[in-house]
Amino acid sequence: MQQPDGTPAGIDLSRPSAARVYDYFLGGAHNFEVDRQLAEQIAAMTPNLPATMRAGREFLRRAVRVLLDAGIDQFLDIGSGIPTVGNVHEVAQAANPAARVLYVDIDPVAVAHSRELLAGNERAGVLHADLREPERILAEARASGLVDLDRPVGILLAGVVHFVPDADRPAEILATLRAAAAPGSFLVVSHSTFEDQPPEMLDAQRLSSRTDTEITLRSRAEVAAFFGDWTILDPGVVHMPLWRPDSPSDVDEHPERFGAFGAVARNDRTAG
Repeated sequence: MQQPDGTPAGIDLSRPSAARVYDYFLGGAHNFEVDRQLAEQIAAMTPNLPATMRAGREFLRRAVRVLLDAGIDQFLDIGSGIPTVGNVHEVAQAANPAARVLYVDIDPVAVAHSRELLAGNERAGVLHADLREPERILAEARASGLVDLDRPVGILLAGVVHFVPDADRPAEILATLRAAAAPGSFLVVSHSTFEDQPPEMLDAQRLSSRTDTEITLRSRAEVAAFFGDWTILDPGVVHMPLWRPDSPSDVDEHPERFGAFGAVARNDRTAG
């Protein structure tokens, strides 16, 4: 297949990319025909999926604002995807121009477009890395100069941990990230679930096996366990629209239909 202009060499356009499918659902422009075809198949089975993607982005924005209010001024966004409107650095730097953001993604197309978007922004950067290599991410984050792990940091894992199968030990990955974070740090997670889901949502999940990043649906208890001994903030692990909505009117009549939990936890351990 001929590479479209501006596409990094070596990108396999014969297989859809989860990051590009996500970009398509959010109304982005960085996706290809193979991604749009899979997205339309999934959308035909689950017509509310684009709204689900937007609900995930809104949850992330609300969580970032809560962290900013708590004094967090540096963010490590792992699984950031392809840049679209409302990125973490836009939300953070609008409130605090000195805020620093380091994006991390496995998809080379997502990374390439991120670098283009962030050109000239000295307080934001991007790493091409896999969540399943947390030690490498932490080492490169330190080397970037954008993240000081001796200070409180916001670790963002929005819609990414469900791409890590149980065989790759996601609980150990998150434990490694938590162990590196200073007291006062926060962890944000949103994660797809099978709880309260209709059969068509589970069928759509099976289609994810056609991408390089199949989704593993998990329970509320499994998601809660990812926070270890950190303090989970109210209202706990809940369906995303229920996590601190800006207004009661923003809560959908059936918030479970979005198919994912969201939660935020704080590291209340003392130093030493």
